[in-house]
Amino acid sequence: MDSTKSVTEIKSELRKRYRAEREFLVVESHWKHLLDSREVNAANFVASYCSYGDEPNTSALNQSLLEAGKKVLLPRLRENNDLDWVIWSGKEEDLIPRGLVHEPIGDAYNGEIDVVIVPALHIDRRGNRLGQGGGSYDRALARTKAWKVALVYPGELTSEEVPREVHDQQVDAAATPEILVRFTEQN
Repeated sequence: MDSTKSVTEIKSELRKRYRAEREFLVVESHWKHLLDSREVNAANFVASYCSYGDEPNTSALNQSLLEAGKKVLLPRLRENNDLDWVIWSGKEEDLIPRGLVHEPIGDAYNGEIDVVIVPALHIDRRGNRLGQGGGSYDRALARTKAWKVALVYPGELTSEEVPREVHDQQVDAAATPEILVRFTEQN
């Protein structure tokens, strides 16, 4: 890493690079290996998200979670860029567009969450994730003891160290369309 740049500057440059690399990646998956994991099998409440753009697609994953009898929570962005989780019915009409994303309508859920599925641009071997840069997921992850797993494409789970700031939250695992990797070393 360039020692003359701040971590924030380095992360910004990496986001640009990773977005450019991801632009033409489209890998379909039903995330069966994630759905079959012991953590998801034991879960009652699973927080996920509605993917957009070139993110790994979560549509089939979210539907499969509902079909398995899980309560699926989706994020809704607060004005302060923090997140609320809202129980989603599974119906498209219960989602409203907000910019590029679709958010659930309904009351914020304040109970326990068993699993949180989050987006990421890159994950390193220690579970450090590089997100889109708003910090919304980091704030939400800091408030839960849930098992945290990030979805990425092949090649985005890497030994290249992801820069980390004090507020950045690590994940417990990463899932690509082919594999699930659990991280044992958490700092």
